[in-house]
Amino acid sequence: MKIAIHQRKTSFSEKWIKYCQDNNLDYKIVDCYDSNIINELKDCDALMWHHYHASTKDIHFAKELIYSLEMAGKIVFPNFRTTWHFDDKLGQKYLLEAFDCPAVPAYGFYSKQDALKWARETSFPKVFKLRGGAGADHVRLVPDYKKCVSLINQAFGKGFKQYNGFSNLKERWRKFKAGKTKFADVMVGVGRLFITTPYSRIHGRDKGYIYFQDFIPNNTHDIRVTCIYGKCFASRRLVRPGDFRASGSGLSDWDIKKVPEQALKTAFDLAKRLKLQSVALDFVMNGNTPLIVEMSYGFGYHPDMFKFGYWDEELNYYPGEFNPQGWMVEGVINSVHANKVNSSLY
Repeated sequence: MKIAIHQRKTSFSEKWIKYCQDNNLDYKIVDCYDSNIINELKDCDALMWHHYHASTKDIHFAKELIYSLEMAGKIVFPNFRTTWHFDDKLGQKYLLEAFDCPAVPAYGFYSKQDALKWARETSFPKVFKLRGGAGADHVRLVPDYKKCVSLINQAFGKGFKQYNGFSNLKERWRKFKAGKTKFADVMVGVGRLFITTPYSRIHGRDKGYIYFQDFIPNNTHDIRVTCIYGKCFASRRLVRPGDFRASGSGLSDWDIKKVPEQALKTAFDLAKRLKLQSVALDFVMNGNTPLIVEMSYGFGYHPDMFKFGYWDEELNYYPGEFNPQGWMVEGVINSVHANKVNSSLY
């Protein structure tokens, strides 16, 4: 058996390759952008590609290749069920509602008239988000009707830039003061005030829709639970000082005793019902009930994240270090074996 891996720096591929090397697994590094990629994969049983939400090339092509290979019978990671809703909050809204998952109520509108009618009737505050973006990019607290109308007018007018230079610079400065980045990173942010990112230039402005979620108050943190092939790990992420957002803050709490058991149960249940290979779920607490805010097949991670143990589906806890990227490789291998068994039956 041979696994094809699309290699990209700072992606899961580095861990996948090391896992294959450490365990004497046959693998092949491929370039998924090669026009001859289908032929390159003919001697492989599976393809693993950690495609990136902020890469214009990946956005325009990764899913098309992955889905085509899956339809042809090849095992892929991530597969269709796992990744079609990646970096798409609107898609996640409908998916979570369709499966009656405990999620923060969300609202999507595709006409200015409908959005304004809703704004006149709803309560505030609300949380405004663009459908894409990670690390709390494009997330704003909407305190009142006036601000809501302003955002609606912009959404159905000139739209929103994919890259907010001032917000990004503010976040870089916060992390620099906290000792998490170097001053050079702040200067990059200053430069971005005048020269936006390539992704933002190519993607263009978001317009023609608007998306809100209810604001769940009194949360000093969110809870990130990541499930991969029947195992999960979790931590709490603290909100930024003077802010309501935890995603991308870089402030983590590794005390697993503070992770609500119900969040683990909900995560395992969702992963099983949706048949997801991998999912990272962000929760906030509404009283004693964890509510899903967003979901993603991939996840960023702090270097210490994988030192504090994990749970299985029966909520048995296993202390110590673990290798979630290794779980992904193991899951793909098991899927290849199962696929061959099923094929032999026909």
